[in-house]
Amino acid sequence: MSDALLANQANVRLICFAGIFAAMALWELMAPLRAPDYPRWLRWSNNLALVAVGNLLLRLVFPLTAVAFSGWIQQRGWGLLNQLALPGWLTGACALVLLDMAIYFQHRLFHVVPVLWRLHRVHHADTGFDVTTALRFHPIEIALSMAYKFMVVAVLGASPEAVLLFEVILNGMAMFNHGNVSLPGPVERALRPLVVTPDMHRIHHSTLMCEANSNYGFNLSCWDRLFGSYTAMPSREQVTMPIGLDQFRSRRETWLDRLLILPFQRN
Repeated sequence: MSDALLANQANVRLICFAGIFAAMALWELMAPLRAPDYPRWLRWSNNLALVAVGNLLLRLVFPLTAVAFSGWIQQRGWGLLNQLALPGWLTGACALVLLDMAIYFQHRLFHVVPVLWRLHRVHHADTGFDVTTALRFHPIEIALSMAYKFMVVAVLGASPEAVLLFEVILNGMAMFNHGNVSLPGPVERALRPLVVTPDMHRIHHSTLMCEANSNYGFNLSCWDRLFGSYTAMPSREQVTMPIGLDQFRSRRETWLDRLLILPFQRN
């Protein structure tokens, strides 16, 4: 079964991505939490165009996917998990949790290091907050994130199956917790101790930097609590709180060319 999944990983990714994206887009259409600042077609066309540019850069820079790289590492017996005599299911579970923690720290790093924050501003400059925001990253940040992922996979010795599952979960959870939706109160209270919800992550996209520098998690919500970066509630209402960065709020800033040069602007 795992061999079949790995052999068809591109199809697995595409099916999962398309299914979750469509579900979130329909949810946003039927029950949007916030009114958009700009037309959906304008934001979506440029956000998705940025995704295409980022994927093209990955194809040019990295000859292997993270899954293929993890198989190469595993064949050589490298990495922490390959040194431990653990059952396969436990090794996979450890890999998923440790990879998620690594992404949490990567996200914090992109907020703390000035040159990395300039790249990450492309993500935060979106004045909307919806499923396409989850995909809106500068191509250079995407490439750096892939290099970081390769390093973590090599250190951990995560299996190809674990890496594939992690990437599918991470991508799906990012689209979920960037959704322009809100969960019913009881569901929110039940899920938030376990995973990052849209209301939790929306705080991270506040224009207030004290809130933007919190709630870094993308999947498991425990890391923010463990490492002191959790904000439970925003200072303003979820429906009306300003989203984005104050210096990048004009309609022109939503265009692809402006997104590509945004990290290199002085302001």
